[in-house]
Amino acid sequence: MSLGVWAVIVLLILANTLYVAGEFAAVGARRSRIRRLADEGSRLARRLLPHIDDRVALDQYVGTSQIGITLSSLMLGAYAQATVSPWLAPLIARLFGLTELAALSAAVTVVLILLTAAQLVLGELVPKTLALQYPTATALATVLPMQWSLFVFRPLLRVLNGAALVLLRLFGADRPGHQHLHSPEEIDLLIAESLEGGLLEPEEQQRLRRALHLHKRTAADLMVPRDRLTALDISSPWSDVLQTAAATTFSRLPVFRDTREQIVGIVRVKDIVERYATTGESPLETLMRPVPTIDASLPADRVLATLRERRTHSAVVVDAEGRAQGLVTIQDVLNELLGPPAVDTPSPGGRT
Repeated sequence: MSLGVWAVIVLLILANTLYVAGEFAAVGARRSRIRRLADEGSRLARRLLPHIDDRVALDQYVGTSQIGITLSSLMLGAYAQATVSPWLAPLIARLFGLTELAALSAAVTVVLILLTAAQLVLGELVPKTLALQYPTATALATVLPMQWSLFVFRPLLRVLNGAALVLLRLFGADRPGHQHLHSPEEIDLLIAESLEGGLLEPEEQQRLRRALHLHKRTAADLMVPRDRLTALDISSPWSDVLQTAAATTFSRLPVFRDTREQIVGIVRVKDIVERYATTGESPLETLMRPVPTIDASLPADRVLATLRERRTHSAVVVDAEGRAQGLVTIQDVLNELLGPPAVDTPSPGGRT
């Protein structure tokens, strides 16, 4: 068998390698990284950026890779059977004493197994691993041949995309396209790998993980239960109000009516002191400020958004029947994100 035959086989395997690497690298490369390289003057990054920065363009780019993989695989199988099998069949016939037809069938089987193994290792596993480990470098290295292939395969790509879209619509589905999306579990894995690689400090990793999993916590998990609150009864005598305000280390105190299940507002200690200094005794109800309520099952990330939207520091956490279960503040959410403070400090919100 001539050297030219082996050269064609190697070229077809390399073509498969190119398309596999190009596909995985294009999907895995970070757009922000490619955009920064393009801004710094990288010509390859400027060529690649339009293909990964747009959903439709990325879909076409990946589609070109898939066409290239399919064609190179089919051509490799057909070419090898037409060239290698007839060359191998006489050897098998002499070694095992088979008839010409049986030897040819055995040669086809052997060639198929060997080519499948070679293509799986050299054309699939190796380029896929390299593209996943070094997506930016691999995407830049393959962008030129991928652009040429995109130009050559564009008519075929349009036909295949159109046929796929028609079939999807028949089943009532839309074509989603390829996007740079990662699940929380994948992001968590990336954070762990960054820590192991020395890119993150342990404290930074903990903060990122807390932020990533914040939605798994609820208002009920973050709140201070009602029985631990330093609270005022709205009907408390002025002397009791002053005594509590003087003794507390908190800047805000919840106010309840009858029972702690009915928190009706928040009073600032500063307002109590100022009112006492100017006019003396005053009904607590006149100093009280309204406080919003949030459901106990509200995710912690939505708790923070709700407090910001309502421009308030704290909210009453209520159950399904509207009974107060506790109080949650912005600081409670920040403690969940950043971890508890190293030194216990008074926190506004009326904790005991």
